[in-house]
Amino acid sequence: MTAPQAIRTALALALGAAVSLGLSRFSYALLLPPMRLELGWSYFTAGAMNTLNAAGYLIGALAMPAWLRWRGARAAQEALVGGSLCAAGVLALHGLTASDAVLALLRLAAGVASAAVFVSGGLLAARLSAAPGVEARVSSGLVLGLYYGGTGMGIVACALVLPPLLEHPARSGGLVGWQLGWLVLAALAVAATVPMALRMRAWELPAPAPGAPGAGRFRPGPFAAGLAGYACFGLGYIGYMTFIVTLLREQGLASGTVAAFYALLGAGVMASPWLWARLLQRARGGGALATLNGLLALATALPVLVVHPVAAFISGALFGGVFLSVVASTTAMVRHNLDAALWPSGISAFTIVFAAGQIVGPSLVGGLADGAGGLRAGLAASAALLALGALIAWLQRPLAHSPR
Repeated sequence: MTAPQAIRTALALALGAAVSLGLSRFSYALLLPPMRLELGWSYFTAGAMNTLNAAGYLIGALAMPAWLRWRGARAAQEALVGGSLCAAGVLALHGLTASDAVLALLRLAAGVASAAVFVSGGLLAARLSAAPGVEARVSSGLVLGLYYGGTGMGIVACALVLPPLLEHPARSGGLVGWQLGWLVLAALAVAATVPMALRMRAWELPAPAPGAPGAGRFRPGPFAAGLAGYACFGLGYIGYMTFIVTLLREQGLASGTVAAFYALLGAGVMASPWLWARLLQRARGGGALATLNGLLALATALPVLVVHPVAAFISGALFGGVFLSVVASTTAMVRHNLDAALWPSGISAFTIVFAAGQIVGPSLVGGLADGAGGLRAGLAASAALLALGALIAWLQRPLAHSPR
């Protein structure tokens, strides 16, 4: 595969990340303020909706290894495209109800579909980075970064299309602005899936190479510090991505300013592959995870400590430029330290602890926000968890028998 072909394939995979996280999950931050106002939600209820989304993500992550073993060489491509179409359908259903119970079930279902897309896309990106002819032409860190940075495309799309809809809450065809927003997101998900599916059909993915003799099953013990640091990331980052827009609106920022903030955050995600490709290429232990977690802690604390639009924009740019590279760092860790046959189970293990952290994080922050300290107290707790994750991740060392 030539370098341009590899880049095109990585960008096609990035559309999966845009659907899985940008449209299916992080759009919720922009939609939450009007949903909370109209539906009468507490912060805890608002956070619980994302907790259910993370629970669905965990279910999907747990199911993916069995699916990959059952379906064989093209299983990841099937899960990527099929999961993206399912996510589009679930997003459309979000826009057709105002029932808390139905919305809760739909957030759960969206999480399952997102996991299918994100885990399979991460595995395909890892295989692409190691494909014959690719490694010599394109760095593995850039390939992985392009995939995870695709989430930024989804975030920017949300920032561009949702605010105009949310500014006009008057009913149109029986639907309010936030419901129309979900329907538009569904249409965007379908539009992203089409070129992704075409590229997957054209990519003849070889079966993964067999593991080295004695490779055995993935053992989490040697990755304990990395897994724990990543769990803290899941706990901490999701509070910011769930409630930061609500906090900024409470601090008096105009809707246009908030939309620009969110677009800047998404642009940071898209820039992150070039910012961190070198770090991901050489970091075989927990150094990359620790560094990025520490920067996220700073970005999360900034709008808590300084109430000013400039502080908000610095926070958004820093957070966007870092947070998806944390995910890429764990894929790089798996790729650097395990035989290719163990990549699916290794990536799934990191995805599972990530999802477990996300289950607790939104409700934890929402519960704290319902108290006297408000959202600032909740986001301060998120920053502390990210800092703890940085400290723990520093303890992760490369495996002595690393294949690379």
